[in-house]
Amino acid sequence: MLEEYLQQFLEHLRYERNVSTHTLRNYSSDLEQFRDHLASIGALKIKVTEIDHLTIREWMAALHSLNKKKTSIARKLASLRTFFQFLVREGVLETNPAKLVATPRIERKLPSHLSMEDAVRFIETPDLNTDLGKRDRAILEFLYATGVRVGELVGLNLTDIDFREKLVRVTGKRKKQRILPFGEPALQALMYYLNETRPIFLNNCPPSQREDSAVFLNYQGTRITTRSVGRMVDKYIKICAEINSDISPHSLRHSFATHLLDSGADLRDIQELLGHARLSTTQIYTQVSMEKLIEVYDKAHPKA
Repeated sequence: MLEEYLQQFLEHLRYERNVSTHTLRNYSSDLEQFRDHLASIGALKIKVTEIDHLTIREWMAALHSLNKKKTSIARKLASLRTFFQFLVREGVLETNPAKLVATPRIERKLPSHLSMEDAVRFIETPDLNTDLGKRDRAILEFLYATGVRVGELVGLNLTDIDFREKLVRVTGKRKKQRILPFGEPALQALMYYLNETRPIFLNNCPPSQREDSAVFLNYQGTRITTRSVGRMVDKYIKICAEINSDISPHSLRHSFATHLLDSGADLRDIQELLGHARLSTTQIYTQVSMEKLIEVYDKAHPKA
């Protein structure tokens, strides 16, 4: 019966809540791991109504003993809570057993970001004399100019971009769309890539496998993946030896938000640009800016 309820829940997420493929994959993975845990303790045939908070705590303890990160454990618990809440709404359960299990306390790290100078230096690292360099420069310029998530960037189609008005339509979490502006440097880098490199990449791919609509392609002519963007960023971090090595593709998004805030942008405007559902998510950037302010004060004030 558990397997049947899991399938119903995943269908609910896909068709009613309209979650992204990435989110659906995470839910499916987390719940399959819980099912595997039940199998490992001989409880796979247990009725869903017999699963209590102690069963869930045992799984949390097992994950902890495997040295899983607290963030990973917290996400798996959140997946269980959502699943059991679905069963409550469907009338299968009276209460949600996962609500009785405490979420692991996670120390909230401030997002890593680049200074304005380092951001410019990093973005200009790709070699524009190479085809991959032209594409990579366009990707880095676009990430920093718009603050989009990497998953949003790789999903862009040519029809999403208004080149004349310098606007892009982005499809974010839960398939919510937002319109974002971008500047002249990003436009120039993008046009250079689209005119000089993208046609070459497309020709590397058999016509039946081409993704003519995709903006950013890999060398084989198919849509680039988030993993490829991550490897590309790692490559340029090694070239820019002076830049903090704790930088990821997401760091350009953090840099975008932090630099806007430092320049006086309103927090709610930044929330809209980033596509955050809650203002509290955006507010972490005020902590980043405050740290910078305190650092400047300590260095400059004679009585600090």
